Amino acid sequence: MSSFKNKNEIKKIYFKPLIDLVEQSHSIHKKHFKTHLIQASKLLSIKTGACPEDCAYCSQSSRYETKIQKEKLLDLQTVIFKAKKAKEEGATRFCLGASWREVKDNRPFENVLEMVKEIKKLHMEVCCTLGMLSLNQAKKLKKAGLDAYNHNLDTSPEFYPKIISTRSYQDRLNTLKNVRQAGLTICTGGILGLGESHEDRCSFIQQLCFINPPPESITINTLIPIKGTPLENQKAISVLDVVRVIAVCRILMPHSMIRLSAGRSQQSLTEQFMCFYAGANSLFIGNKLLTADNPELSTDHNMLESLGLKMKAQKESLKV
Repeated sequence: MSSFKNKNEIKKIYFKPLIDLVEQSHSIHKKHFKTHLIQASKLLSIKTGACPEDCAYCSQSSRYETKIQKEKLLDLQTVIFKAKKAKEEGATRFCLGASWREVKDNRPFENVLEMVKEIKKLHMEVCCTLGMLSLNQAKKLKKAGLDAYNHNLDTSPEFYPKIISTRSYQDRLNTLKNVRQAGLTICTGGILGLGESHEDRCSFIQQLCFINPPPESITINTLIPIKGTPLENQKAISVLDVVRVIAVCRILMPHSMIRLSAGRSQQSLTEQFMCFYAGANSLFIGNKLLTADNPELSTDHNMLESLGLKMKAQKESLKV
């Protein structure tokens, strides 16, 4: 468990001069990870749109008029085809996302369990993000072969009610508890640029530190304003704020994977380099991240080559 539970301790680190903060985080990153290796993951939307929640950033909410096309749950053959293609492209982790508020014990969930079983046969890590999850459902996913479950906290408990009203912060924490209790690894994180303050970011990081043991994966997303959502006109934050959050997470949770997620399409090569240098060691490949834009695969290959980085191979370890 991280010893940094006191917000004042976190703030002392967070508000360090950025150059000192990143120097410290990179030193810790090098101690625990091979810094020239990056894990490539692929995230597939297996059920798109028509979500009843009111998350202010989300294009898939049924409450907002966006250009997202609703799609029913993909069939097994399509998902396996996509997984095989992702593996050929260099992904060693395949993630399935469904726009459900919560998992229900029904045929679609049984179909997802079959997807997990078949993807595991490809010798890939498998992660799901399907909404709220009971302990029994988490155990079923574990039995099917699931490695990780993603359920983001999104932001601080204090700022959260300004973004979402249809699911409580405690609901999210309960799902993470069920994930851990079932023996799955936790993938959780947040979205930066929702309008939150630096204080909120410190509080969000504190919530990650409360998880025992710390999350195996921390996702760092940057808001992509979607036309039709309440946050469509939200002003973009500086990538230096993103770097600062990554650095603090790396210092406080040195063994966690930090996954640079949504928002990379808005970042330059130099800005992404700063994120990796500060402690991020995973990215999502493919030109779509659920429904959001993401860099083309060729662009990512060129970026990694320019930075002297490479995607880790299937059996290659990122750990030092």
